[in-house]
Amino acid sequence: MKRINDLIKTIVAFIENRDIAIVGIDGLGGSGKSTLAENVAEVLSYKGINNVVLHLDDFIFPRSVRYNDNYSQWLCYYNLQWRYDYLINEIIHPLKTDGVIDRKIEIYDNDCDVYKTESFKISGKAIVIIEGVFLQREELTGVFDYVVYVDVPESIRLQRVLTRDTYIGSEKDITQKYVDRYFPAEQYYVDRYSPSVKADWVCDNSEQKGKQ
Repeated sequence: MKRINDLIKTIVAFIENRDIAIVGIDGLGGSGKSTLAENVAEVLSYKGINNVVLHLDDFIFPRSVRYNDNYSQWLCYYNLQWRYDYLINEIIHPLKTDGVIDRKIEIYDNDCDVYKTESFKISGKAIVIIEGVFLQREELTGVFDYVVYVDVPESIRLQRVLTRDTYIGSEKDITQKYVDRYFPAEQYYVDRYSPSVKADWVCDNSEQKGKQ
């Protein structure tokens, strides 16, 4: 709890002189980004601080786009997966320019491979938490006021996703997908951007259990 409380104090300071603060929780697959985001949001709510959590996985292209046999799997994941333009134009830009948003937004439904519209409203002082992979790549430059990087070794992350990602299939199927698609893209990101070095706060989450 001390770790979260220290983080809370830091990010709360960002809304002392502004209405909206956007915090990124970056990390690779299975590092515990979602859990940390939920824990931070829970503490903020307990303290009476308005907040909302967005998941980058809700802003991706349909399977027909993000899976393309003309490219290797890891390149598809890195380059064809993410709707950065939509996130920035429909959510981030209005928040940063107007300090308020009240509109319908498209959220990807992975089960049905379609977009569903949901109401999204923020007004007054608020902290917007966005959790996901690759948050420090150049396409998202200027989006975040503060970035947390959740750092966990690949071997531990693999053990976590073997338990979590059973929708993929057997342990062999899960391992193969990570070896072909996710791990190479993540290594490319780490080599190119050094996210643990550039982040404002690095969280060693190796011992965290539960939903990742």
